[in-house]
Amino acid sequence: MKIPELKGCGTALVTPFLEDGEVDYEAYAALVARQIEGGADFLVPLATTSETPTLDPVERVSLLEIAHDNAGGRPLLVGCGSNSVPGTLAQMNMLDGAAVDAWLVVVPFYNKPNQEGQFRYFKAVAEESTKPIIVYNVPGRTGANMLPETCIRLAREVPGIIGIKEASGKIEQAQAIIEGAPADFIVLSGDDDLTLRMMKLGGKGVISVASNVFPDKVSAMTRAAIDGRWEEAEALDEALKPLWKACFVEPNPIPAKAALSLLGLCTDTMRLPLVPAVESTRALLREVMDALK
Repeated sequence: MKIPELKGCGTALVTPFLEDGEVDYEAYAALVARQIEGGADFLVPLATTSETPTLDPVERVSLLEIAHDNAGGRPLLVGCGSNSVPGTLAQMNMLDGAAVDAWLVVVPFYNKPNQEGQFRYFKAVAEESTKPIIVYNVPGRTGANMLPETCIRLAREVPGIIGIKEASGKIEQAQAIIEGAPADFIVLSGDDDLTLRMMKLGGKGVISVASNVFPDKVSAMTRAAIDGRWEEAEALDEALKPLWKACFVEPNPIPAKAALSLLGLCTDTMRLPLVPAVESTRALLREVMDALK
């Protein structure tokens, strides 16, 4: 099993839609190319920020193909996962191919499994997967938090589980995983505003929402951290703090897509149940983006 290099800035790609709600594939290809030009180290299609639950199977496959064709050889960490083992394996079978370097598999949602249930679920999925897996812990969306001891157990006992996107918002959880898991286990921040703190503890980077807007600046920050240029990384983090906050004043990816529309890169059309940003969010984004330019 080939392990891709997943470190630095990985962008959780938005899915642009036309005014009529259809996928804007041309804009998507341009957004992917912009990420590569801006220095993104890897790309994350079909995850939360992609509004994936609203995409049908044909759209998902088409978006993955476009991401692969425009990624310039960067690794693709592809979002998948459901609240059952057969459902998750079905998604993998549908999407699997040369475009997939690794899977980003979310902790099962709605079921609210306990820690043993989470462990057995990921073990069962990993045993059937031909590609490595990054666990995605985001209790604010799933209703179930994977505790560090469960993640460490997976890291030590289950081949194919190579890392975690830790988005609990609890820096102490990330620290416990970094200290307890094998040295090659990949810990990525799932919260833009915690990225630098996590990297100082030994995290490898971020799966970022804000890098949709400014891939060059977020990539520069993570690259400086990887190189040990902490003063530079801290200055960039400080400058980007208003963007970290602005990207989450409404549910993700509403603000990120509004920002891209302000840049003229796509519309801010969402698929229900999400709706476009309110004017106060757009005004905030204008202010933040103008300052960062």
